[in-house]
Amino acid sequence: MKMIEKKEFDEINVFGQGEPNEGFAQYFSGASFLNVLNNSQEKGGIFTANVTFEPGCRNNWHIHHAETGGGQMLICTAGEGWYQEEGKDAVSLTPGTVINIRPEVKHWHGAKKDSWFSHIALEIMELTAGMNGASRFLMKNMGNYLDKNSFIQ
Repeated sequence: MKMIEKKEFDEINVFGQGEPNEGFAQYFSGASFLNVLNNSQEKGGIFTANVTFEPGCRNNWHIHHAETGGGQMLICTAGEGWYQEEGKDAVSLTPGTVINIRPEVKHWHGAKKDSWFSHIALEIMELTAGMNGASRFLMKNMGNYLDKNSFIQ
């Protein structure tokens, strides 16, 4: 179910594209957009946003730090994308796919090269004082980590 026309994608992207993700643009390989749905920053709260990626856009490798609680969950809502943890093959993302990312796991996610892609990102704020669910972005994602024999599609 690849999305080619932006208009068609917008019709099924029920949580909306949101605004250009300028605050984190340096950590993405293309244009991404952020529609914040719940901005809870309290301990044990859940920050919730719809993140939209233009075709081929992906974020850098990154880690969600936490001493207690923490982590991230992705709920794919529209289009097609990829998710990959370091040392593992990439997982194809389609509407309805749910990815649970434990704290301290190095990973990346983004759109396939020929599809717009959106997911709901749920970030669980840490339960005690500490790093408070901080994300640490790492090296750029060059797309050559899907598996040892393929390049991103």
